Amino acid sequence: MNVLYIILSVVYILACGGLVSLILLQKKRSSGIGSVAGMGNADTYWDKNKGRSIEGTFEKWTKIGGAILLVFTVIMCLL
Repeated sequence: MNVLYIILSVVYILACGGLVSLILLQKKRSSGIGSVAGMGNADTYWDKNKGRSIEGTFEKWTKIGGAILLVFTVIMCLL
């Protein structure tokens, strides 16, 4: 049991580092006060095709990394 916990701890630390690096690679998405007021919600070509860009890929992998981190957290708490 102790060996399994050590292996999971190492994988958990690597997943944490990977998730932090993915978050830091993303661009800031602040629209200013216009986003609070509901202004600037125009559907542009960039908004529609963002999933195929590098930023869209980073967002997708950040969500996957967060889910993996959540699963590892639950598993390690149950051990």
